[in-house]
Amino acid sequence: MLAIFQKAFAHPPEELNSPASHSTGKSPKLPGETLSDFLSLHEDTAFSMTFGDSSSAVLAYSRPHGNSLRKRLFCGIDGIYCTFLGTLTNLCTLNRQYGLTGKNTSEAMFVIEAYRTLRDRGPYPADQVLRGLEGSFAFVVYDTQSSSVFSALSSDGGESLYWGISGDGSVVMSDDVKIIKQGCAKSFAPFPTGCMFHSETGLKSFEHPRNEMKAMPRIDSEGVLCGANFKVDACSKVNGIPRRGSEANWALANSR
Repeated sequence: MLAIFQKAFAHPPEELNSPASHSTGKSPKLPGETLSDFLSLHEDTAFSMTFGDSSSAVLAYSRPHGNSLRKRLFCGIDGIYCTFLGTLTNLCTLNRQYGLTGKNTSEAMFVIEAYRTLRDRGPYPADQVLRGLEGSFAFVVYDTQSSSVFSALSSDGGESLYWGISGDGSVVMSDDVKIIKQGCAKSFAPFPTGCMFHSETGLKSFEHPRNEMKAMPRIDSEGVLCGANFKVDACSKVNGIPRRGSEANWALANSR
């Protein structure tokens, strides 16, 4: 899985961008180069979609190889696209809860429906919805209507997700650390478990939604600064922000 979004609307954390990326002799690649690397690596099983002017958003997906037990899904409904890795063990219960009755409703389809409910002012904050997902999962959602990005990684460590900064400042997300390393040089890090990212409100822990996230510098085996790890700051609290008006963003709501 590969997702690339321009900095202008994705707003990735500044701490991901390491100065060492431009001083170690190996600079980050441009988004088009990283996409080409991904498609070449999965030549017979991958496809990609680009959105907006100058490919402001890119989603690429590769089918599982051979008898791989890892579930990989891609889905698009009404301008909302989702790449999903993993399995939701309570998918049947979730589908009933959200009124999805089709037998072939997949995890990716459910995530799109849950996202749409949240976007259109559902009754629950995003962190509460994500805490209700059981299983191992990683997903990236792109909403073409609002040019919004929403991603999350389960807290159990069963799936991996990495993110970094490309040569033009775009944010790159993938479950393939080699693709991230090649494309982002020293400006990358593991996506933190138990967390969600929204392009308007940034990175938050859905396990501990009332605590702020703290960036911790990453030092690689060469002793070079390499992006940042993000941890829950147990000493800081986020004030609850009530929803106001019809334009209030669902992702701004916090559990009380």
